[in-house]
Amino acid sequence: MANKSLFASIRGIPGKPVDAINEAGGTAYQREPRQALAQLAVTGCLNGAFYADASTQLASILALCEGLPPEYVARTALYARQRGFMKDVPALLTAILSVRGPGLMAEIFDRVIDSPRMLRTFVQIMRSGAVGRKSLGTLPRRLITQWLAKRSDRALFDASVGRDPSLADVIRLVHPKPETPARRALLGYLLGRPHDASLLPETVRAFEAYKAAADRSELRVPDVPFQMLTALNLGPRQWREIASRAPWQTTRINLNTFARHGVFQDSELRRIVADRLRDRAKIAAARAMPYQLLTAFQNADAQVPLEVREALQDAMEIAIENVPTIEGRTYVLVDVSGSMHSSITGTRPGATSAVRCIDVAALVAAAVLRRNPLAEVIPFEADVVSDTTLKLNPRDSVMTNATRLAALPSGGTNCAAPLGHLNRRKAVGDLVIYVSDNQSWIETALRATCGSTTATMQEWSAFKRRSPAARLVCIDVQPYGTTQMPEQRDVINVGGFSDAVFDVLAAVSRGGADPDAWVRVIDEVRI
Repeated sequence: MANKSLFASIRGIPGKPVDAINEAGGTAYQREPRQALAQLAVTGCLNGAFYADASTQLASILALCEGLPPEYVARTALYARQRGFMKDVPALLTAILSVRGPGLMAEIFDRVIDSPRMLRTFVQIMRSGAVGRKSLGTLPRRLITQWLAKRSDRALFDASVGRDPSLADVIRLVHPKPETPARRALLGYLLGRPHDASLLPETVRAFEAYKAAADRSELRVPDVPFQMLTALNLGPRQWREIASRAPWQTTRINLNTFARHGVFQDSELRRIVADRLRDRAKIAAARAMPYQLLTAFQNADAQVPLEVREALQDAMEIAIENVPTIEGRTYVLVDVSGSMHSSITGTRPGATSAVRCIDVAALVAAAVLRRNPLAEVIPFEADVVSDTTLKLNPRDSVMTNATRLAALPSGGTNCAAPLGHLNRRKAVGDLVIYVSDNQSWIETALRATCGSTTATMQEWSAFKRRSPAARLVCIDVQPYGTTQMPEQRDVINVGGFSDAVFDVLAAVSRGGADPDAWVRVIDEVRI
């Protein structure tokens, strides 16, 4: 008789043997290179994550780009910037193309490097030598010069906010030739060189006059970027002026500041700010991620009036409109483990976001529940979290339910636990959605061996015996290179924390996705 431990009958659907150990020490599957680059591009901020430091992320990106076609690198840069709303990695991928595909870099440059912040990041990366060169080179220099030339004098002045490098540093590097006397004066002003002040844009002259005034109490606040004004001694009237015309993102970030300076004592300004926050066009133009709205709502103190906080909830409903309505039985499995309490954008001195992975996971679950009231949300860590106080009402706001989920107790990570819970209940279903960092390790520690597959794969196989048409979507919110479920006909991995993940979720819910669904979306990006 053959050894039964080696030749036991396979129950359910045969799974792919594990081929990796994840960063937490658990058995896992290595992502296919295109998937791995996409995952890094839409979740990596080149900061220290819970299990991987910034240098590890950088090395992974460089190695993946070396083995992938430059066309795919270019498409990934565009997707990560335009749909994932990421900054650092799209700029890095563009810089990599300066070596691997200069023509492609020229094709995508303006669509990826689409803001002053992106330009400064690109220049910083190029000068670091990380992509194999320390000088800008002829083509990047020309592209930057063209980028500057396309901006108006006013836009260049507004872009002068920011350092390391500053816009002035960039200008010194590329030596743009001014085409008009006004541009010559502006460049001189930005570089701190002699210039004809009378030729400067009116806004610049107004700003300099405002700074120089001994008494500003009766002066109109110049219409300049908010960051240029914060060091000045402003009174309530000036703060009301600033709030009345602040851009959407500035408004979202500074609600407590506005409240502290008495802005909301003006009923008309309360209405203006609330209407701005819920303005559909402004939300789209600001590339607002849903989690940014959740953060603003959670951080708004008691001085921010209810009218404004309600507007944030209205904005959230707009931001998640592409969450699909799903037919059939749906389960949302939310990872609330310890590693999920790390910053969603990683850690870096002076630049660590207060938003945690758990906040994003809770938001995704609450958004799906909002649009699909019959969906069941199952939080898990080492095991399923049985919290009798957790009452999720689909009619409650996304903000409310996300806050409740994010407050649950945490522990180790066992991605197999919620599927095991469903299997013990003999549950059936049509769609299962994981939101996790995929760093499962408890189930490996609990067993002498996981067999030839992960425990999550084994539990999915058992679930499929009862629900053969079920599909699984794994939403990964961190920049690691492994997953608990490999791509296959009924399993789709997608990464990120913008609302772009809902597009893939919608395709799967309609039955139109395949194992390469996410990569296919990137392949269809137009260069």
